[in-house]
Amino acid sequence: MKTAQDIVLAPVITEKSMAATADKKYTFKVAKDAGKIEIAKAVEELFDVKVAKVHTISVRGKLRRQGRYQGYTAAWKKAIVTLKPESKGIAFFETMT
Repeated sequence: MKTAQDIVLAPVITEKSMAATADKKYTFKVAKDAGKIEIAKAVEELFDVKVAKVHTISVRGKLRRQGRYQGYTAAWKKAIVTLKPESKGIAFFETMT
């Protein structure tokens, strides 16, 4: 059984994800084998909020070059978590804006 810290790995801090925090949508990097229900339970446990829905995206690795050598960055999974309207926001993201 995975813990909540094993499922939710890191927040994703971009202009687009920070703009979505106004609509109570928060973006996280999550474990590749985690499902939507697991992600929702982990976010509720970690941040003490109520989750309305979860969208997941599998992000492919990008081709990167350094001189004549090339390779791919690691593929990862992203989750966009929408909170219920009556739920409070996540304090970590609120301090960023």
